[in-house]
Amino acid sequence: MNNMETTQPTMLRFRNNEYPCCTSLTMGIIGGKWKTVILFHLMEKKLRYNELRKSMPTVTERTLSLQLKALEEDGLVKRKVYTSKPPLKVEYSLTDFGKTLIPLIQTIADWGDFVANKFSNK
Repeated sequence: MNNMETTQPTMLRFRNNEYPCCTSLTMGIIGGKWKTVILFHLMEKKLRYNELRKSMPTVTERTLSLQLKALEEDGLVKRKVYTSKPPLKVEYSLTDFGKTLIPLIQTIADWGDFVANKFSNK
């Protein structure tokens, strides 16, 4: 084998998807405009759909629903439906797996505060 040949990188697998590196796996799961925001709002408490919607006023209902569904499919968010009495009540919360993201989400939030305070045009 000559020095010009390279070995194929090992692909990482998660939920039937392949990722070329650990950062692409992470961003594949929590990337995009809204997933991290949803996770941030669920870090400390369970929220109903409308409570999430109010805390994220610029997200569309369709986008919020799709992102919650994706987070649920990846095992990060749990959707609990209460049917004991009308009206139907649905709560969202972080799963144990989702809670492993809290240090990362908090660091992202802290960095955003730092940038806003230190580098924004005032």
